[in-house]
Amino acid sequence: MANVTVIPAKPRQELKGLEATAKLRVCAYCRVSTDNEEQLSSYEAQVSHYTDYIIRNPEWTFGGIFADEGISGTNTKKRVEFNRMIEDCMAGKIDMVITKSISRFARNTLDTLQYVRQLKEKGIAIFFEKENVNTLDSKGEFLITLLGSLAQEESSNISQITRMGIAYRFQEGKVIVNHNRFLGYTKDENGELVIVPEEAEIIERIFREFMEGRSDLKIAKGLEHDGILTGAGKATWWASTVKSILKNEKYMGEALLQKTHTVDFLNKKRVKNKGIVQQYYVENSHPPIINKEEFAAVQAEFERRSNMRGYSKTGKSAFTSEYAFSGKLFCQNCGSKFRRASWGTGKNKQYVWRCINREQNGVDKCVAKTVKEGALEQAFVRVMNREQGVKVTKFDEEIFRRLVEKVKVQSMVEVVFVFKTGIEVREIF
Repeated sequence: MANVTVIPAKPRQELKGLEATAKLRVCAYCRVSTDNEEQLSSYEAQVSHYTDYIIRNPEWTFGGIFADEGISGTNTKKRVEFNRMIEDCMAGKIDMVITKSISRFARNTLDTLQYVRQLKEKGIAIFFEKENVNTLDSKGEFLITLLGSLAQEESSNISQITRMGIAYRFQEGKVIVNHNRFLGYTKDENGELVIVPEEAEIIERIFREFMEGRSDLKIAKGLEHDGILTGAGKATWWASTVKSILKNEKYMGEALLQKTHTVDFLNKKRVKNKGIVQQYYVENSHPPIINKEEFAAVQAEFERRSNMRGYSKTGKSAFTSEYAFSGKLFCQNCGSKFRRASWGTGKNKQYVWRCINREQNGVDKCVAKTVKEGALEQAFVRVMNREQGVKVTKFDEEIFRRLVEKVKVQSMVEVVFVFKTGIEVREIF
């Protein structure tokens, strides 16, 4: 009969190259999901409890408390202290992690099992006090899988309840806005949106300059040049930021609610609401900065610019306001836009405007002649002197842009001849 000798497992500390009698380095992880006063009290109680709990055990040495406040448990990416704890564990500084429950550690089953297995491979235990589960026990992973699934289901239920609560608020016309990043507004002691005068001036400037013919990019560059900060307190302005302001109905005191919706409660991914869930439109929800007529005019201008005809497969081209005549000069022969170009070099250099269709496809496609920029400027000066009674000696871009806005014209030809001067178009062309 074979003789069997049992060779006992080595103590965990010895496997790590430490003395078998070395104390376990134990830390605790604490978390509360919200930052209200009651939860913060719970948070402080957890920190105090586990500090005392670890120090009182003669076989343990205190490895620290890692604690996150006001952070959701469905995803670990934003939990700074949690991630720092995992780094210390992987660096060999921790032997055991204690936490209140699985739901305090993570409500995502995949995250829970990932970190349990990651730490288990390093011989690091996680002890869940409420469930009385040690992940290094043989039954630990089975219980973790089961309980983690229940925790994830709990999180799903909470997410659904939260969405329902927000929907009820929307139905009552209550606007939910992150006012800390909402340029032009803040909230009063009752949680109502109120106008910040100095920020409202910036909003009015953006709307005014857009209607004067500037592009969202040029407006953004101007704000940067003047050292004006964005709603998020950043020095850099993007054209998309300006565009979002110009299209935001909240600046006329109304609000479209539920513009986006969450597609996955675990990763919190939000997408544009294209009719998947209900939306709510609230009129007169808060004080306006821009009146409805001005806001409507801006939206109409967006439409006008998007429909500007240029030489392209779609029959449209991007709006630009880099130069005074940009987007305002059209070919009478084919309808394409004119584009600025330069002729000559040095002292002989001059700027001209050319039909894009002819420039790209030759005279067989369009016979429009090149227009000298100087001739366009001189024609505008003549119109101002002759019809407006204004003594102008040279072309002024700002006056030109204001005139364009005043007469609401569609092309440069209309700008020059809108006052019925009797000057024929061929005088320029």
